[in-house]
Order: sequence, then structure tokens, then C-alpha cells
Amino acid sequence: MTRRKLTAEEIELWRKVAKQAERLHPEIPQSVHPATLPKPKPTKTPKARIDAFELGQKVPAKPSRNTLKPSVTEQLRSAPVQMDNKAFGRMKRGKLKPEGRIDLHGMRVDTAHPALVRFVLSAQASGKRLVLVITGKGKDRDEPGPIPTPRGVLRDQVPHWLSIPPLAQAVMQVTPAHISHGGDGAYYVYLRRVR
Repeated sequence: MTRRKLTAEEIELWRKVAKQAERLHPEIPQSVHPATLPKPKPTKTPKARIDAFELGQKVPAKPSRNTLKPSVTEQLRSAPVQMDNKAFGRMKRGKLKPEGRIDLHGMRVDTAHPALVRFVLSAQASGKRLVLVITGKGKDRDEPGPIPTPRGVLRDQVPHWLSIPPLAQAVMQVTPAHISHGGDGAYYVYLRRVR
């Protein structure tokens, strides 16, 4: 892109404006004509490097550049184990049977949260250690829109609710349920003992 040169009329207009204006910094030398900038030097665009490719060769897989935050399920799976490792392994494989369950599937957020608080605290008070919280997988949105939104409000909110008071003191471990107990639509909640 080439810069346009100023016309004689524009230079004369600038001189009139510069003479009438009051200077902010009188100690800096005055220039009546606007400074012309040097033309930018064209930069060479680097050529794309093409590696040698032979017929039948597989294309190397590019690492995915997913800048979105990981899903709640992925975060829970990568969370450190707080309970006994052997019991945790059995629980993940679906070998431990939950002692209680609550089905929040289809509830609204304003009714699901108090129901979850009541259920977890009463389960802990009665001495239960492993409970199942069913949230459902959530519905796909009709119009996805430009901003990605998580699928399933309860599935996204329940782990957060379990990590804040009043439930944080009762919950030791939260992990996605085994497929036999609901898979990604449910969570195992391992409770602390009442002391």
C-alpha cells in the first residue's frame, strides 16, 4: 500500500492551523510542515516449507489446539484421588454398589440444588459412604450459536455444588459414574465419615 502525498491546499491549511494553535510544549522546536513518514520497506513473505512426501505415506497428526477449558468430566477424571486407591479403582469399575441415589434428571437448577444438599447431608448423617447423583446428560441446544456452551446445566453444576459449602465438608471424592450406573449422566459421590 503506497502512502498518498499531501496536496498544496492541505499543507497550506495545516500551516494556518499550526500558527493559530497554542503549543503544549513550547520547549520542543516547532515544525510548521507535518513530518512525512518514510515509505515502509516491503517485507519478504516467508515461503511455506513443504516436507518431502511420498505416495502412500501417512500425514502426521497435528496436535489439537483446543483452547476451550476441559469439560467437567475430564477435570474430575484428572483430579487427584482423595480416598483409598483400591476402593477408588473398584468404584470406577462399577464394582462398588452405591448405598443411596438421587435422580436430579429433569429438575430445574432452583429445585435441584436444595434437593442435592438435603440428600448428601442426610446420607452422610446416616453413615452412607457412596451415593449416586444422577444428573442426566443434558439436551443439545437447538441453535449452537457462536459461543460454545456446556451441554447439560445440572451435569455441569453438580460437581461445583459438591465442592462448595455446605457440601464441601461432607464430600471426599466426586467422579463420573461407571456406564452400568449411568456413565457421563451420573456421578459417584464418596462421603466422609461423620466424626
